[in-house]
Amino acid sequence: MSSTLKNEIGRRRTFAIISHPDAGKTTLTEKLLLYGGAIRAAGSVKSRRAQRHATSDWLEMEQERGISITASVLHFDYQGFRINLLDTPGHQDFSEDTYRALMAADSAIMLLDNRKGVEAQTRKLFSVCRKRRLPIFTFVNKCDRVGADPLGLLDDVQNELGIDCFVSTWPVRKDGQLVGVYDRDRELVWLYEKTDDHGQSRPEVARVALDSPELVEVIGVEGASRLQEEVELLEVAGTPTDLGAVARGEASPVCFGSALTNFGVDVFLERFLALAPPPAAREGTDGPVDPVETPFSGFVFKVQANMDPRHRDRVAFLRVCSGRFEEGTEAVVSRTGKTLRLAQPQEFMARERAHSETDAVAGDVVGLLDRGSLRVGDTVAVSGLIEYPGVPRFSPEHFAQVHIEDALRRKHLDRGLRHLAEEGTILLLFAPSLTGPIPIVGAVGTLQFDVLLDRLEREYGVSARLERLPFHCARWVVGPEPTITKVAGAYGRRLVEDADGAPLILFDNEWTLQRSVEQEKELKFHDVQPRRTAVA
Repeated sequence: MSSTLKNEIGRRRTFAIISHPDAGKTTLTEKLLLYGGAIRAAGSVKSRRAQRHATSDWLEMEQERGISITASVLHFDYQGFRINLLDTPGHQDFSEDTYRALMAADSAIMLLDNRKGVEAQTRKLFSVCRKRRLPIFTFVNKCDRVGADPLGLLDDVQNELGIDCFVSTWPVRKDGQLVGVYDRDRELVWLYEKTDDHGQSRPEVARVALDSPELVEVIGVEGASRLQEEVELLEVAGTPTDLGAVARGEASPVCFGSALTNFGVDVFLERFLALAPPPAAREGTDGPVDPVETPFSGFVFKVQANMDPRHRDRVAFLRVCSGRFEEGTEAVVSRTGKTLRLAQPQEFMARERAHSETDAVAGDVVGLLDRGSLRVGDTVAVSGLIEYPGVPRFSPEHFAQVHIEDALRRKHLDRGLRHLAEEGTILLLFAPSLTGPIPIVGAVGTLQFDVLLDRLEREYGVSARLERLPFHCARWVVGPEPTITKVAGAYGRRLVEDADGAPLILFDNEWTLQRSVEQEKELKFHDVQPRRTAVA
């Protein structure tokens, strides 16, 4: 049993894709699904010629705006591997959703634009990967277009991010056009035939040697000579391959290609699966938890309401960290100490889902139909003795008061706000008033407010408007209640509570916040939501 479980866990690859907006992340996701056989034709996020939307962008607002708003879970099998792909939003306003997905991943693909290299959002997400020591694999995208010098891009990554890079594949061009990639590991050139279906299908590929007549025929004598010089330069001056450094998150294999045309995607996928790690021991509050030897445990990294609008359901996404998920088993939720029956595990392809016919093991992501007993960060374990650090909630930077014209829809509003807050779409706050608590929403980015209003309208039938508040930062605060009330009553501050009743103070600017922190030694200010403890 243990050896079978070990083999099953060993073929899992659970990863997230991170990038700056418009680097082509959702397009690459589609092409990985295409090569994995999960879809028959790849969709385009923005192309008007495309006949279908991207698989991973399933919210109506995502399809209308051509951006990824929420993380998606996608499962498929490829060459003996069981792949769990966590597609994440690229826009910085939804970076918290990306952070949660990275907490559930064992490795990450960093996607760069051939013309821009490392960008601001790339740096932020990379820092999260570095803190978790995630192995990172780099794919330089959009090489079908004229871009920066490849060696310059490598220097950019190394200097900006402080990580060593070694070339795994190199772009091959003819008259400035990408025609293939050179595979350093196999010492072969992959030459692709361009399709006329805008990248919806896999192109034909031929693998030829560097000194082959076929290569000369395609790129000419001068092109073949130049490619050989570039390959020799990589061998002499390039960073040597260090797989140990990759495993520690200190070095990154770099592949070049084009997700739009599919050039280089297949060799990148093969190289990634060969080098990416299977699930390893995950740190719990009492030490590392072995994925094979420890009975079932996992943690919730995402909650999604209304995935199926017809049933108004709520799904908790659980990353299995150890053992085997067996339907019907009873487990304990660490936060509450209550028992939960593991029932109806769901497999996902974005919004599409089906009852899982096979037991999930460490590394897999399963969906649990939830009636409100689970929250983001919860640990679920058979023994009840395991607890993972959880998924922190960061303080927002934008705030608004919610108003509705039709008072009869207040219950619908409250339900919608509660559901969306539990997802992590917004932080739900309440301010006391003579007429009752006033709902206030906090967000990391203002685009989250657009999502909030759109989903309240579509999913809960509530037409609402937001009145922006003049606050720009917030902190959870712990200490004597009279002191909290005194500090919050000063100019430029406001006392509110989160949905759990924990007090926060809103500040009109960073200077006001820093002054409070320096002066009020009785209070502790937290930019991350203080950890909840189990209740009796």
